[in-house]
Amino acid sequence: MERAHSRTRDMSALAQAPVPALATYHAGVQAVCQLAGLFDDLTWSAQTPCPEWRAFEVAGHLRCVADDFNEYLDEAPVSRYARLMATGAHPDTLGRKLARQNAAELAALADASPDDHIAAFVSSARNYAHRLSAVWDLPHHQSRDTVVTVGGMAGAACAEWHLHAWDLARALGTDYRPADPAAVLIGWRAGVPHLPVPYASLGARAVRHYDPWHAVLAASGRQLASTAGGPAEAGAGARRSSLAALPARLRRRRRD
Repeated sequence: MERAHSRTRDMSALAQAPVPALATYHAGVQAVCQLAGLFDDLTWSAQTPCPEWRAFEVAGHLRCVADDFNEYLDEAPVSRYARLMATGAHPDTLGRKLARQNAAELAALADASPDDHIAAFVSSARNYAHRLSAVWDLPHHQSRDTVVTVGGMAGAACAEWHLHAWDLARALGTDYRPADPAAVLIGWRAGVPHLPVPYASLGARAVRHYDPWHAVLAASGRQLASTAGGPAEAGAGARRSSLAALPARLRRRRRD
């Protein structure tokens, strides 16, 4: 395990530069696009790992949160997200507030097809990425004693895209794993320091072999084991809601 931690620390130096980090970011956007292309009118209603979200709602959320990332960058370091994080509140409290925000944004989202939401997400996410390099090292917000830079927040966005790619894959009854899970974990640690990896929840074997993707899934509250014949369920750990964590408390009006 110590060797794995050392490797992650060594790799973290690479994450400070925009080019390697943004490659993993763009891979997450592409993964969402590829998985979204596998859905049809029926499967867009499939259940995701969150019991309260179906696949079409994940598509809407992706559109909303990509726009949010652009807004937070516009107003950094005094955005509404920065003001929330500056309170130093307990992660559960932060999660509840972010979940309410996510629910309100989904409820206010104009009716559109999931494919339209995904197209809007891609446009917004790529626009966000294009803005980052020039301001990479500037402060984005502060989480207790940790100053999260713009680059760090880009790591949170990177993790967000890969995690929701996993959600969509599970809704289809398959699995998803990023090509560079260690880079996704680095992004999570840089952008979401208030939700550290809960090593105890990974199990002895996982900790011993230190799978970085399992670490990200666990930190976001996603259950590692899948159920037979369906998507992985969100367990109690899914209550660890954050901007980039599984929004297990979301409620959205159901379509007729």
